[in-house]
Amino acid sequence: MIKGRLRVVLAEDSVVLRDGMVELLGARGCEVVATAGTADELLAGVGEHRPDVAVVDVRMPPTHRDEGIRAAVEIRERMPEVGILVFSQHVEAAWASRLLGGGAAGVGYLLKERVARTSEFVDALHRVAEGGVALDPEVVSVMMRGGRRSRVDTLTSREREVVELMAQGHSNRSIAALLVVSERAVEKHVAAVFGKFGLRATHTDNRRVKAVLAYLGESGG
Repeated sequence: MIKGRLRVVLAEDSVVLRDGMVELLGARGCEVVATAGTADELLAGVGEHRPDVAVVDVRMPPTHRDEGIRAAVEIRERMPEVGILVFSQHVEAAWASRLLGGGAAGVGYLLKERVARTSEFVDALHRVAEGGVALDPEVVSVMMRGGRRSRVDTLTSREREVVELMAQGHSNRSIAALLVVSERAVEKHVAAVFGKFGLRATHTDNRRVKAVLAYLGESGG
């Protein structure tokens, strides 16, 4: 659990959008400790401040291709305790897979045009900062295309629906409402997913995060 104000490093090359997000996050109880307009500035800011979470755009100067998400992967490798929330108009499946690889937790990937409410974005920030996962459904869909056979193939269609909703950060209660089933039924599906992925209960492991990462890792190309 993050204590106090959520400390954020914000990487966004659009000055207008960046300034607006700083104001928005400040009003929502977050502290933007540094902003960045380039990938190098992002790496420097995260290295200096060690925030709870870094918000990263995929495409940044100088080429506006994949500098941002490359930097996010580097942060994940060098400072795994820092949460990463990719916030972009673009889905880079290969880099997203790398970002989510290796049992990583505390990662999110949201598409700008699909975030309907500020509260959704701030909730995702907190979830990622606390070691959870927050993925846009379109990101999940892109990562699943062209997948290989794996333990995922043992899941029923309903179990796949449940784990995909888990990837979006939904609780069992929320999943039950979306699928119009009982919460007890969702619990059974979640337990089945854990069993098929070989995820045993411990006092410290976040099995929901591990299940999502296993699902995406084995579904992706």
